[in-house]
Amino acid sequence: MAGRGKSIASVAAAKKSTSRSSKAGLQFPVGRIDRFLKEGKYAERVGAGAPVYLAAVLEYLASEVLELAGNAARDNKKTRIVPRHILLAVRNDEELAKLLGEVTIASGGATPNIHNILLSKKTGSSSKTAPGGYD
Repeated sequence: MAGRGKSIASVAAAKKSTSRSSKAGLQFPVGRIDRFLKEGKYAERVGAGAPVYLAAVLEYLASEVLELAGNAARDNKKTRIVPRHILLAVRNDEELAKLLGEVTIASGGATPNIHNILLSKKTGSSSKTAPGGYD
């Protein structure tokens, strides 16, 4: 049997499968995204690079939002990211706010905003106020 091919042990070692995510150096699942693209009937055919590219873009967006939300959580002296922190992160970033402008985040609350008219004007000169304390 010598010389008739490789032994079973060497074949198993040679065919050690590696995921497309690990080949691309990504955490997001390339195979699952590929399956979703095919099952979703977005196009008749899906190229080999399309799910890799889409997984990379989704991973980048997720990491960006999570980093900003983590900063918002740290600013509020919290150790856990909640939807409120995600909302604050998205609305305070110009590009993410444009991307997710029409998106409602559940349990996110409202963005803090005080209209300029309601802010008191602190001037150096002391002026007399009208009765009742109104200017």
